[in-house]
Amino acid sequence: MREFDTVQFTRMVRKIKLFANIQMGLLEKILAWVSMFSYKKGEKICRQGETGDSFFVIYEGRVSVTVREWGFFSRRLSVLGPGDCFGEMALLRQAPRNATITCTEDAKVFMLLAEHFNDALAGNAIFAEEVRRLALEREYEDKCGFSA
Repeated sequence: MREFDTVQFTRMVRKIKLFANIQMGLLEKILAWVSMFSYKKGEKICRQGETGDSFFVIYEGRVSVTVREWGFFSRRLSVLGPGDCFGEMALLRQAPRNATITCTEDAKVFMLLAEHFNDALAGNAIFAEEVRRLALEREYEDKCGFSA
């Protein structure tokens, strides 16, 4: 990752509740592991049913979170923007992705592979608890038909 991207990632994650209490040593490790990817409007970052192999934090742009229902119809759960994250549910449960993420505009996202995500969880109990809390909130919202 370029030095500018590293600085931007550090600034961004310090403002996100999920990362606010992460230890500096662990944050430095995460910086070495994270990569940035660019996507065009309309591109799918991940698809429902695929293997969950990474965790994402949005740097720029917006994405739509949709779930396929009844085989043909999709329901939008939410729209996420800068500072929001996704992908944690599949990693925590070691299950296929439960939603499709589509760019509603050009986007840049930071990506952390599953093995590094798991190392980050193991390295900081507060971070692990925040990730689990977020996953439970999203699962509840999905079951109740709420959107974030």
